[in-house]
Amino acid sequence: MKRLYNKHLGTDEFRKNARKLGLFVIVTTLPIVGISCGKATTATRDPVVVRPVAEAIAEADQLYAGREDLVKGRQGIVALKQAQADDQANYDLAWRLAKFNYYLGAHSANVDERDKALHDGIEAGKLAVKLENGKPDGHFWLGANYGISAKASVLSGLSEFDDIKNEMETVLKLDEGYQNGSAYLGLGQLYLEAPGLLGGDTQKAIQYLEKGLKFGSNNALLRAKLIAAYVEAHRIDDARKQIDELRAMKPSPGYEPEYNEAMAQVQKLQEKIK
Repeated sequence: MKRLYNKHLGTDEFRKNARKLGLFVIVTTLPIVGISCGKATTATRDPVVVRPVAEAIAEADQLYAGREDLVKGRQGIVALKQAQADDQANYDLAWRLAKFNYYLGAHSANVDERDKALHDGIEAGKLAVKLENGKPDGHFWLGANYGISAKASVLSGLSEFDDIKNEMETVLKLDEGYQNGSAYLGLGQLYLEAPGLLGGDTQKAIQYLEKGLKFGSNNALLRAKLIAAYVEAHRIDDARKQIDELRAMKPSPGYEPEYNEAMAQVQKLQEKIK
């Protein structure tokens, strides 16, 4: 009897242990199953589609063509920034962001927007120069942003003057005719508008602008700035000659906004020399 009792007792204990073991297996298996299901769910999710950079650039360039409407300029900046989020080291995105922000900063009537655009433009230009120091685009648009930023706050320091000068001179070394002599335009404007104590010099401005005409006879803004320099130097006949040249010009395709700006500047200058 004792032996039979022990046998039954063992069976009962075995059953209890089996139930405990089964419960343990179920409990410990559930998290694994849950993890496996989670992995399966994650694995079946659609992958994030990254937009090709070339597509974003094409869209931004098309928007820039209508830049006189600042809404399109802002949309272009958004398209470029979204692309840059996936490709931080893309030179073509960086210098375009400097260019787009320059235009927005130069034309926005909102001071806060202007200041942010110029800050972002300078940072984008610095990145472009860091990525491709031997190409002119980054240097030019960095210098252009420096110039508008200094003008907005009134050029007050030699360091600002030197920043603009250095970038434009670098462009001349890399590609003297870049964008129809635009680096000569940048230097001419710098010397024309800077205070004399910081290096401003009307004669130097005229020399740079006249050199620029060799590469950009159809650069309307360059001619307009040369007219302003001639007026400043009291060379009225030369100014009138350039006004006639400008009026005879047709805007270069893609540069209609700059042509319109040049004509507006010349209109004001004509009123001064009547």
